[in-house]
Amino acid sequence: MALSAFKKVFGSKHERDAKKMRPIVDDINEFFDTLHDLTDDELRGKTTTFRARMKEEIAEYEREIAELNEKLKGDVEGEERKGVYERIENLEEERDAVVADILDEILPEAFAVVKEACRRLVGQTWDVTGHKVVWDMVPFDVQLMGASVLHDGKIAEMATGEGKTLVAVLPLYLNALPGRGAHLVTVNDYLAKRDSEWMGKVFEFLGLTVGCIQSDMDTSQRRRMYECDITYGTNNEFGFDYLRDNMGVEAEDIVQRGHYYAIVDEVDSVLIDEARTPLIISGPVGSTEHTFDDMKPRVERLVNEQVRLINKYAADAEKLLAEGNEKDAGVLILRSYRGFPKNNRLAKLLNEPSNKRLMQQTELEYLKDQGSRMHEIDDELYYAVEEKTHVIDLTEKGREFLASSQADKDMFVLPDIGTEVAAIEGDQFLTPPQIQRKKEDLYKLYAERSDRIHTVSQLLRAYTLYEKDVEYVVQDGKVLIVDEFTGRILQGRRYSEGLHQAIEAKEGVKVERDTQTLATITLQNYFRLYSKLAGMTGTAETEAAEFYDIYKLDVTVIPTNKPITRTDYNDFIYKTRREKYNAVLSEIEDMKKQSRPVLVGTTSVEVSETISRMLKRRGIAHEVLNAKQHQREAEIVSRAGMPGAITIATNMAGRGTDIKLGAGVVEKGGLHIIGTERHEARRIDRQLRGRAGRQGDPGSSRFYLSLEDDLMRLFGSDRIARVMDRFGMKEGDVIEHAMITRSVERAQKKVEENNFAIRKRLLEYDNVMNQQREVVYDRRRHALVGERLKDEIFDMMRELLGEVSEKYYDEGDIAGLVDELRRTFLIDVNFTPDEFRRLGKDGVVDRASKAAVEFYNRKEQELGTEMMSRLERMATLQVIDEKWKEHLREMDDLKEGINLRAYGQKDPLVEYKTEAYGMFVEMMKTINQEVLQIVFRAFPAVPEEIPQRRAARMPRREQMQLQHESALGFGMQENREPMAQGAEGQIKRKPVKVAEKVGRNDPCPCGSGKKYKNCHGK
Repeated sequence: MALSAFKKVFGSKHERDAKKMRPIVDDINEFFDTLHDLTDDELRGKTTTFRARMKEEIAEYEREIAELNEKLKGDVEGEERKGVYERIENLEEERDAVVADILDEILPEAFAVVKEACRRLVGQTWDVTGHKVVWDMVPFDVQLMGASVLHDGKIAEMATGEGKTLVAVLPLYLNALPGRGAHLVTVNDYLAKRDSEWMGKVFEFLGLTVGCIQSDMDTSQRRRMYECDITYGTNNEFGFDYLRDNMGVEAEDIVQRGHYYAIVDEVDSVLIDEARTPLIISGPVGSTEHTFDDMKPRVERLVNEQVRLINKYAADAEKLLAEGNEKDAGVLILRSYRGFPKNNRLAKLLNEPSNKRLMQQTELEYLKDQGSRMHEIDDELYYAVEEKTHVIDLTEKGREFLASSQADKDMFVLPDIGTEVAAIEGDQFLTPPQIQRKKEDLYKLYAERSDRIHTVSQLLRAYTLYEKDVEYVVQDGKVLIVDEFTGRILQGRRYSEGLHQAIEAKEGVKVERDTQTLATITLQNYFRLYSKLAGMTGTAETEAAEFYDIYKLDVTVIPTNKPITRTDYNDFIYKTRREKYNAVLSEIEDMKKQSRPVLVGTTSVEVSETISRMLKRRGIAHEVLNAKQHQREAEIVSRAGMPGAITIATNMAGRGTDIKLGAGVVEKGGLHIIGTERHEARRIDRQLRGRAGRQGDPGSSRFYLSLEDDLMRLFGSDRIARVMDRFGMKEGDVIEHAMITRSVERAQKKVEENNFAIRKRLLEYDNVMNQQREVVYDRRRHALVGERLKDEIFDMMRELLGEVSEKYYDEGDIAGLVDELRRTFLIDVNFTPDEFRRLGKDGVVDRASKAAVEFYNRKEQELGTEMMSRLERMATLQVIDEKWKEHLREMDDLKEGINLRAYGQKDPLVEYKTEAYGMFVEMMKTINQEVLQIVFRAFPAVPEEIPQRRAARMPRREQMQLQHESALGFGMQENREPMAQGAEGQIKRKPVKVAEKVGRNDPCPCGSGKKYKNCHGK
């Protein structure tokens, strides 16, 4: 009540935001009126004027930064070097603050310049993706508001048809003026190309350059696109280019030039819907063996047996209900649901609201006391299904069934490692080698059974929870994932942890080889790299809390240019899907008779094809737009507003193309939207509705639901079931009531909160990985394009010497210390026992450090500064890449099993953070140690042809692979003996015989100590 009164007096937040922007819009229009008399060159000259002012204001900062960078190339060490870096960082922050102030100050005039350019282009034609377009757009006031919001680094919610593509042009122009690149992120290659060609003429008219990233571009093309003032591209291309830049071994491999400003189109789709799917660059693992094909027949038999069991339970439940025995019937219904949630016979039972309530009451009874009795339900099943969380638990009965035809009845039972190890170590009759052998056999057995259980679990998920033409499609012998929010195929994406391979085995297509992660980042963390991030969409308000919580992005709703006149009817709710689909067809036929176009929105490929088949049987012409026909997307959408057109679309969200009404459609009532099911996110439904009623056009929408829909089945409230009972609904009856529609929306809100919690939890895990990634990538980037690494090498050397001294000093092991210094640094440092004690740990470190520095300087003198610098750089890159790859694999393994810690009353996230930190510290120590070994022990040889020259003629992926494999192997030989100083202070190297061809079992020349076949000879 108080909130309502407050809104009446002061207006809603969005009304207050719009009121606040009004003066800015007035300023823009005032400047706009003064620009009409300028010539085209004078208008274009405004861009030069803006840039000249900016350059002048930051000139002093740029001069001092350049001087400090030059200073770093000289002899600056230790604390002084750190101080220089800190000063550069502070200067860059001050410079950026000055630039931001200037951009805010010139915004009205700059936006007016863009608006005037748009006015002058009206009537001109040019090619856009092979089609002639006539420019007819000049920004409205509400579009100027939206542009102002985007410049401020916020999210602008603008209804479909309000011209978001044009809105982005203004802030892109303004934020491109500093010359650091402005990015426009779209959802597919077609839209990126279309928008860059369509809007690009405005930028070019004003003297800016425009680029567009496409998936088939090579390195040099991509670099040219990123060098443009404004770059269009997809979220995947931007993200993968970032990862590839951090895998390059030459400065020329880097294509991106920073992350200054980005506008994300369809921001809710990119930052929320796709946030749970990380971008991954993967490579093949050493072993390609899998057991999915072997386990498939057993799992199929198990699934069939469970189906028979569930059918029996459902039939028995029907009989018990008829006898009035609700208690036992409730148990059987719940058991059926836990065993096969989508079973047809069970679905019919649950169509009766009273049966659904009975199951829920039974579930609550068994979940009392932290679910201590739920095992009584599950133990009678072969496996239990948690549909909401997509988890499947193989029961004891299931394990026995799978092993029933095998000699080893425990093949699916994991041994208790702790108990077994204790028993082995406590066996007094075993020798130490026998104990070690038995422990190794135990670990091997555990790994084999664990892998077997994992394979079975993933196959069960594939058969039970993942439906063809819903979650994925099969095309050309490949399993392709379908984006549940947009209906598009997610090219190049694969389910992780073996699930994709399980689905491939289920569908009988080739099971692709397993891969390991080489580089990965979530879209959430990629977009957080930008200094300023903005977004635009037709639906963001319902997710405003998440946008602010995770990205610190505020949502501003921009008013429409013309009032929305679309009529949104209450939902129609039926008992069964069959009744619902028949009602949908009747409505389509009715609209067809009125010559009104209809857009039918579905939640899956399967539903769109079902409705298509039903329409064909009735002889109704129509078009289908889903994951299987996405190539014809633009063509289908362009005709969807014609009189009498029927278009079936799998989630029109993010399609990026307006449906314009044909002749006579406005008079007949406009486009009619039919939703065949409510999506779990309210904004997806709003996006579907928003396809009608653009720019003040008439239109209407209605959703058709049934109790068999997933949302209703999983999250539908008891309230809906009670209302249906009260109305005494029979087959064919329909309920239409605002209260029911609100109940459905409450269920959707519950799901949204659930999903937000999941995404936030996943982000907390990924933040651990992200912090580590930033440290590693910063270090790698410094090695790739930075100054000499000599000071860092000496810092690492002193730290390692401290650890070595600590290791040997307390035990008085002089021989061990001398031997390790010789092996690691190729230096001879000798101590008498008295010297060793007198010097102390620090003194030992000082003497060893002095010897190592002298050795290093002599080596640099002989090899030359350029060769030594290259050796430092390539050693650092190679070791970082190898150890980071291993670390990612170990982190994947850690994350996969971390949730089991909850059974030990431990917080899995806390455990994950603790162990991940320990693993990271250990990795960084190993990197330091191995880099030191290489730079001290490796020496150049003259190569026949340096691989980098050959690599220059290769595609980027092959180039990077060759360079990774040969980064140090090329032209390098290792001296494993210490080097002595000659009378003249020159290095005398003991002769080393280098084989022309390294044997597979020979030590690898890189100095790792591994055999060549297990290192660079892989």
